Amino acid sequence: MNTMTLWHITGWEFAALAFAALLVGFSKTAVSGANTVSLAIFAAVLPARASTGVLLPVLIAGDLLAVATYRRHAHWPTLWRLFPAVAAGVVVGTVFLVWADDAIVRTSIGAILLLMAAVTVWRRRAADTEEEPESVTTRPGRLKARSYGVLGGFTTMVANAGGPVMSMYLLSAGFRKLGFLGTSAFFFLIVNVSKLPFSAGLGLIDGRSLMLDLALVVFVVPGALIGKWAVDRINQRLFERLVIAATVVGGLQLLLR
Repeated sequence: MNTMTLWHITGWEFAALAFAALLVGFSKTAVSGANTVSLAIFAAVLPARASTGVLLPVLIAGDLLAVATYRRHAHWPTLWRLFPAVAAGVVVGTVFLVWADDAIVRTSIGAILLLMAAVTVWRRRAADTEEEPESVTTRPGRLKARSYGVLGGFTTMVANAGGPVMSMYLLSAGFRKLGFLGTSAFFFLIVNVSKLPFSAGLGLIDGRSLMLDLALVVFVVPGALIGKWAVDRINQRLFERLVIAATVVGGLQLLLR
């Protein structure tokens, strides 16, 4: 990674990254999937490959705050079902990053963002299911967990964009708000921490990128606090519509860049 580019961002570009970091904190404690907007901002301001490495520690900071807030509501049987498939997806994503150059990664992130927008629309239409989380113990439930797990692992490794995939899975499995937030908090903390050695080995994380992260994680905290305050007050349907629109714009911007 050409980390020198991280030291040549303008004040407006840093402000955009700071807003994206604040949105990460908000998404982790209120509206999962909103950080797809953060992904688009990071990929627009920084080189596409470098952006995934800089964003990862920011996401982990948000995951820690989410776990601290919702740790009592995690559903561990679901997590254990997902982890093996996610690990396979992360390995596939790592191999892809070894092969892909910056242009391919940028195009892939744009395509993934558009896919995630479509996934989110599908998720919202299926959100009224009454199925209980324990359905993961059935054969169809296990197959669904593996399918979503592989796709989630690949998208989170390549573009830190596994949120909408896992959000759709958890909602389709019948999780209510607190169980959803608690389970996804532990899921992404464990998965994102496991990605650190892969990202460092690919040169996506180094001393200079971590220095930028130190400046950005400060903005994750107020975002998480706003999310915690807003989770019972926010008009989620309107916000998700805005997230979908922003995600589509960000994906198109990366594809046409």
